Amino acid sequence: MHHPLAAAPSLDSRLQALPMLREALEKNAHLSAVYVGYGNGDFFLIRSLASRAVALAVQAPAGARFLVQSMERQGRAARPTFIFFDEWLQELERRHPAAYDFDPRGRPWFIRAQTATALVRTEPYVFFTTREVGKTFARLAGSGAVVAADLTLEEISASLAGAGITPGSQLALVDARGRVLAERDRERLHRANARAGGQLPTLDQLGVPVLGALAAAGAGNSRVIEAAGQVWHGRAVAVPEAGDEPNYLLVAAPENELLAEAVRIRTWTLWVTLALIALAIPGTWWLARRISGELKDLIRESAEIRRFRFDGTPAKGSPIWEIDELSHSMNQMKGTIRKFLDISATLTAERNFDRLLERVLQETLASAEASGGIVYLMAENGRGLLPAALRWEVGTTAEEQGAPASGEVAGLPGLVFLPTARETHPLLLAVLEARTQVLDVPPQRPPGMEFLDAPGSPLVGLPVLLVALPLKNRAQEVVGVLALFLPGSAEAPSPERISFIEALSGASAVAIDNQRLIQAQKALLESLIQLVAGAIDAKSPYTGGHCQRVPELTKMLARAACDATAGPYADFTLSDEEWEALHIAGWLHDCGKVTTPEYVVDKATKLETLYDRIHEVRMRFEVLKRDAEIEFWQQVAAGGDGAALRQALEAQWQVLDEEFAFVASCNQGGEFMAPEKLERLQRIAGRTWRRTLDDRLGLSWEEGRRKAQLPPVPLPAPEPLLADKPEHLLERGPRDLMPADNPWGFKLQVPAWKFNRGELHNLAVARGTLSEEDRYIINDHIVQTIIMLTALPFPRHLQNVPELAGGHHEKMDGSGYPRRLRREEMSAPARMMAIADIFEALTAVDRPYKKGKTLSEAVRIMVAMKREGHIDPELFDLFLTSSVYREYGERYLRPEQIDSVDVGSCIG
Repeated sequence: MHHPLAAAPSLDSRLQALPMLREALEKNAHLSAVYVGYGNGDFFLIRSLASRAVALAVQAPAGARFLVQSMERQGRAARPTFIFFDEWLQELERRHPAAYDFDPRGRPWFIRAQTATALVRTEPYVFFTTREVGKTFARLAGSGAVVAADLTLEEISASLAGAGITPGSQLALVDARGRVLAERDRERLHRANARAGGQLPTLDQLGVPVLGALAAAGAGNSRVIEAAGQVWHGRAVAVPEAGDEPNYLLVAAPENELLAEAVRIRTWTLWVTLALIALAIPGTWWLARRISGELKDLIRESAEIRRFRFDGTPAKGSPIWEIDELSHSMNQMKGTIRKFLDISATLTAERNFDRLLERVLQETLASAEASGGIVYLMAENGRGLLPAALRWEVGTTAEEQGAPASGEVAGLPGLVFLPTARETHPLLLAVLEARTQVLDVPPQRPPGMEFLDAPGSPLVGLPVLLVALPLKNRAQEVVGVLALFLPGSAEAPSPERISFIEALSGASAVAIDNQRLIQAQKALLESLIQLVAGAIDAKSPYTGGHCQRVPELTKMLARAACDATAGPYADFTLSDEEWEALHIAGWLHDCGKVTTPEYVVDKATKLETLYDRIHEVRMRFEVLKRDAEIEFWQQVAAGGDGAALRQALEAQWQVLDEEFAFVASCNQGGEFMAPEKLERLQRIAGRTWRRTLDDRLGLSWEEGRRKAQLPPVPLPAPEPLLADKPEHLLERGPRDLMPADNPWGFKLQVPAWKFNRGELHNLAVARGTLSEEDRYIINDHIVQTIIMLTALPFPRHLQNVPELAGGHHEKMDGSGYPRRLRREEMSAPARMMAIADIFEALTAVDRPYKKGKTLSEAVRIMVAMKREGHIDPELFDLFLTSSVYREYGERYLRPEQIDSVDVGSCIG
């Protein structure tokens, strides 16, 4: 398996490997750069800027410690990038040098690595960027990507500078052709390089005769050479190299300095012995102080870990092995805890359940260096496991190497616990025994493991090392199992790594369990919302499926706004949480209707309450007709003219029939009550009939209280044919009053009476069947919707549900209700719901009191509403131009309602 850097497709993804590359440079002081060349011509390099010469060569900014050189190619287009970082990998500066046009595919190290099976070492050459001379070590990382590192000869020279036997010793590393690769005196080597014109200088150009003579003598035993008036002791040592010709290390020291050192050592031996004796006591004290200081540093580091502070500097090393090991372990522990906390925080922050499962697999596969993994979750009945997520780490090309692939789990079978004496399936064992299982899976897959050979798996037909970890929630109940797959040839994970993966799986299990609980709660909330909406629609046949269709139409318009690429909604977008709020608000936008009396919502005639009082009126007319007939017979019995009296009786009956027909037609409602109709209604109301029974018997306490406002009338008593009586007026209770300074901001014109059941009052309604009091009760549903939703403890991301649900009766000019909001005071989704509510009401076909309008009729009415400032003009234009109205019609309207709409004449 190769590191993901070898397959990283972009600069951003390659930068994820910076901490690892920095650690490689810091642990290998002789490396000047580490880089990757890609098969498509991309290049990614990190260079140490510890050398002042290198920093000056690349014009590094102050404080720069590392340089990233990147080349990204898209076809023929190339994008060079230089990024400077400080020692903590904080970006300082980013450049795009146009002159930098580096293509790794033409470099010798890249070409050789493509066909080599081992590490490639190049001949010394001049580096592209820094113009330093050095060697490159490269190796194919897979699928055409080559990982390489630079070792400058400057670093070798620095190593030789401190390796001299005596101050005058001469040391040089040369190749078989006598070219100087490194030399103890770096300044002299620089001068020789300048004389060589950027090529490797020869020993003659270096100007050290003894080294030239030593090289001419060849490798072998120590030799004594006279050169430059001195006697030298030297030797040429062959240094094996991965190639045909070795390099040679030339070492020469002047004889006088060799002997001088021996004399100096003899002279100073006595002084050193005396000094050691003199320093023994203070030296011991100083060493103890140093050890205690290092231990104090470790104590401070452990205190930082206890406080969960991981951003400090790592614990320093120590020349004392035990303390150094403890420091190293402390740093490893700190890094492990920090990584665990970072992963746990990431998992906890994920809100999408499917993405959470993917993230669990991604992090666990990376920690275990596994080729793939699968998550099974416990079935609801607890009798088996169901596949939930599958992921492979696969890739065949340089760009794809290490790329993740999400497997399809929909077709995978579940695993069922069988009542057998001994369960053998490794995943079921992990659940039943509640402990990690590490097993070998042969190429002949056991039942339920066939997906290891499915398309997309990198382990087809191969032995597999399976690590199955039970997923336990906070109650230590197993909620699933996480299985990791490694190639059978891979080394089994160490106990330490298994422990870390188990801890990570525990955090993952808690996150998964939390998300499943949240999903269950959301499902319950969704069911309750739909239950309320269904109950409202079922409560009255006049609303039909209104509460179900309005949220769908609202979301259709919202999606059109999100998809808009021009116009006022080109930048409009909704997050997942905002979509959820819009969905809930749409379903609950009329929840206040549960408080609205059905007989008011369903009021089909003016006199209708719990029943239609036109029947009482008709009975009174029957009484009048009967009284007229009785009077007729009385007059006939008294000797009157029967024929004339009969004619008068029939004329009176005709008048009464016509008057009742008129009253009945007024009861049915209409578009307008002309003044002459109101006058006729008053004349008819002036007729009286005789009541002989007490009208206070058999009443409810409430109605009896209202009747008691007037003294009883002696019987028999004349009664008007139509009347507005005191008992027809129902007062508002304290709960029915809405103060002007109410906390919801309602601006309402409240009628004086809660109900006015006066017969004349209702029959005189100018339009429709609803009186002022009835219409207030109907409109009160939106008030109750806002009050009810405001009282619910919505989480923060759903706090605007009351605003969204409660604004669909507002008008853009501020004349709507209940808050009289203007367009700028409403959110865009709330204005969308207002359009959806109107359009659905106009086109609904399941309301028995009206016929659903066609698309063109509904659009024509709403165009007028737009011009009158009732609906949002921009949203309504989008509603038409995006064809949302037609898409809705094709889904919910009858074929005969779907007609042509001239959109061009309706917008603007």
